Amino acid sequence: MDRPRFRGRAALRHLVAPALALAVVAALPLARSADAPAASAPPEFQPVSVNYGLPKGATVKGQFLSYNDFHGAIDPPAGSGAVVNASGTSTPAGGVEYLATYLKKLRAQAKTEGRSTLTVGAGDLIGATPLVSAAFHDEPTIELMNQVGLQVSSVGNHEFDEGVDELIRLQRGGCHPVDGCQDGDGFGGAKFTYLAANTIDNRTKLPILPPIDIKLVNGVPVGFVGMTLEGTAGIVNPAGIKNVHFTDEVETANKWGNLLKLFGVKAQVLLVHEGGSQATATPTPGVSDCNGFSGPIVPIVAGLNPEFGLVVSGHTHRFYSCTLPNKKGQSVVTSAGTNGQLITDIDYAVDRRTGRFSEITAKNVIVENGVPDGNGGWQKDANGVFLKNPATVDAAAKKIADKYRTAVAPIANRVVGRITADITRTATPAGESPLGDVIADAQLARTTGDGAQIALMNPGGIRADFDAEASAGGEANGEVTYGEAFTVQPFNNLVVTQTLTGAQIKAVLEQQFAGFNGQTTTKILQVSNGFTYTWSASAALGSKISNLALNGTPIDPAASYKVTTNDFLANGGDGFSTLTAGTGRTTAPGFDIDALVAYLGAGEPVAPGPANRIATVS
Repeated sequence: MDRPRFRGRAALRHLVAPALALAVVAALPLARSADAPAASAPPEFQPVSVNYGLPKGATVKGQFLSYNDFHGAIDPPAGSGAVVNASGTSTPAGGVEYLATYLKKLRAQAKTEGRSTLTVGAGDLIGATPLVSAAFHDEPTIELMNQVGLQVSSVGNHEFDEGVDELIRLQRGGCHPVDGCQDGDGFGGAKFTYLAANTIDNRTKLPILPPIDIKLVNGVPVGFVGMTLEGTAGIVNPAGIKNVHFTDEVETANKWGNLLKLFGVKAQVLLVHEGGSQATATPTPGVSDCNGFSGPIVPIVAGLNPEFGLVVSGHTHRFYSCTLPNKKGQSVVTSAGTNGQLITDIDYAVDRRTGRFSEITAKNVIVENGVPDGNGGWQKDANGVFLKNPATVDAAAKKIADKYRTAVAPIANRVVGRITADITRTATPAGESPLGDVIADAQLARTTGDGAQIALMNPGGIRADFDAEASAGGEANGEVTYGEAFTVQPFNNLVVTQTLTGAQIKAVLEQQFAGFNGQTTTKILQVSNGFTYTWSASAALGSKISNLALNGTPIDPAASYKVTTNDFLANGGDGFSTLTAGTGRTTAPGFDIDALVAYLGAGEPVAPGPANRIATVS
């Protein structure tokens, strides 16, 4: 037999339907041609390449284009995030109309080599999004992912920011149950398939969305398993996921991979929203390097069946292209950073006789959006903002994006306050950042009328820096628009105040450190003005926190204090289960973004926080 055994769509659907209706695609359309200018990859883009040593025979050649952690970055990223820093150079990149252009260009290049293209993602396409997407419940991002040709993606943790029901609506279509279809033309849902193999409905015991997908490439099946990280429950608002649970990545991948194998699908791709990172170095590692690589994805890959020749990963917002060992061989493992600034270009061959990958080559390509200055750099305007290149704009994607930009502009460009200088998320060795201070202070100011004395803010909820010079809305230096504020704090969490004892506050702070009371990763909460403490790196878990004080007075373990957080934390998010023990919860008007906006516009320009409230000792 010179072809892999594949029993056909009808048999597959019949046998798998008791577990879940699977999305099986009967044929792969040819890649579209593109009118974008060709560009050769810079020399530092050294692709990773694996040859699986199969006997030479007839093969089917194809291309995967992948990206991850898009986070609704419809507009080109601004400020310090405007560039990709790699191999000692900085390249302005991103923006959906440029992403579309590069996808078309890479597809066209593959077509000249006789390769058909599949475009795939690894989660967090939505959630933690700028206002242009978030104001419409991320429908603009879904519409644009349809436009740029995405075909299949895993879910990520941020796909659950508005809960399971909202994720399913975005997949299937239909107007928002509260806000309706705000753009006036309905919402048809995602044309691509979200995969959620390890997101299990507690009632049915089945995945909430398809766990696998199969594409036929010139008659040869390629299978996909897609999932989020098992730890998703600890990093999203518990209120939206109370009816599901998340299973182990390796066990889930291999279970569904075995099913694919049973049906003759032996070229398998894992789309997983978990990842790793390269070690820091000078110069910065290249976008396709794998220098000093580590992270949760390493043990995940180590446990995978060998059929998973390719693992498209995400979550860490880092770029890399690696070869890592699986159970009995090697897998190519990739990530395209974040915000649509990179695309992973993966060429592969599948052996027709065995149905397995015979070769995989992968490299990351920067989605450049700038105008070269002729000297190896990029042109900027008078305010130091990179100029955008109109020659590399995809008109169809821009048309959709402009519709939403126009709709949201009156809100996004409204100046809400002023800052004296850049305010960044860059943390001290103690884990405190100037922007973390400002946001905690804003939440305390919002709730002092309710008796609040202390505010705590999760660092993962701070999504961007404030750049005093950025002027996408035309504002003057130092002015902050609502859109910029929303980009910093985009989750629309409630601001709640509850009573905790001094002993409970200490227990909350002890829970910042991985390994204590269920905490999986170290997360240093940002604290409001007047509250101070010290933590010890060498002290035992549960005994790291000391010198707690409020306005210079030691915290009394037996006394009661009113503590403000967002409801994500108050509900036990980020592993802070101790915060659920608070009593007498009250909720401030509006959302956390409203607290920040009010603080920015309350009086004199806001200065960066002092970042001196948390101390650390060895």
